[in-house]
Amino acid sequence: MGLSLEESLRLTVAALMQATGESQRAIAAVLGLTQTQVSRRQSGATSWSLRDADVLAEHYGIAALDLLAGPTRACEALPAARRRGAGADEGVGR
Repeated sequence: MGLSLEESLRLTVAALMQATGESQRAIAAVLGLTQTQVSRRQSGATSWSLRDADVLAEHYGIAALDLLAGPTRACEALPAARRRGAGADEGVGR
């Protein structure tokens, strides 16, 4: 398999941020952290906590186990309404 759970979670958070168009600053606000603290978690300098995983799963509208299952599963579980461009004007001008 190769990836540790910690690395998988970093990749999963990055994939969800990409899928939703959210910044580290937005994720920091959800978690009650600073952007720097989120950056340190994403770089591997600091570990994500179980509380962080629970809060992120709730924020993205997915089960915590889907979040921990890796980027593919988390993005598949992400509700369509949470995806980047899922607003009412999606497709306008395309």
